[in-house]
Amino acid sequence: MTRKALVERKTKETEIAVEIDLDGTGKSQIQTPLPFLSHMLEQIARHGSFDLSVRAEGDVEIDGHHTTEDVGIVLGSAVRQALGDRHGIRRYGSATLPMDEALVTAALDLSGRPYFVFRVPIPKAKLGNFDTELCEVFFEAFARSAQVNLHLVMHEGQNLHHIIEISFKAFSRALRQATELDPRSPGVPSTKGSLE
Repeated sequence: MTRKALVERKTKETEIAVEIDLDGTGKSQIQTPLPFLSHMLEQIARHGSFDLSVRAEGDVEIDGHHTTEDVGIVLGSAVRQALGDRHGIRRYGSATLPMDEALVTAALDLSGRPYFVFRVPIPKAKLGNFDTELCEVFFEAFARSAQVNLHLVMHEGQNLHHIIEISFKAFSRALRQATELDPRSPGVPSTKGSLE
């Protein structure tokens, strides 16, 4: 069983293509006009052990919002497609990770019911040409598109780069755990018999 997907999306604002292999080894080919976003997407591949290719073009001369949001949408769609009927997955995943002074927990449920909680108080600032408020935009777009319940909670943190990066790393580890196949549970991990 291959758990791969290729999703493309083209609008007047962006053109995005995402290819993912949930059972990869962490290889990535990332091209976006936002270097910090590219760096975060590399974290998803590396710490999720997903093979991930992202090609993104967008109207960043206006700002990075459309590109960041649409990458989240397309990545979410790709994960949803790659999961297929979700038979045999662990479904739940969580990770609490430190990066120097920053500590963040990510918890998610591949339930088919989108919900998003973001308790990561990040002041508005720029990291390169990336607006820090776009961190929340990315994760919300992913949660809705992938149809997952995603919670991100910061326990400690001051350095904006550390806070955002460890949020992505914790998310990646939680997603890896939730998408893993569980040999003890080959069916749909729900008493309803369906994750939709």
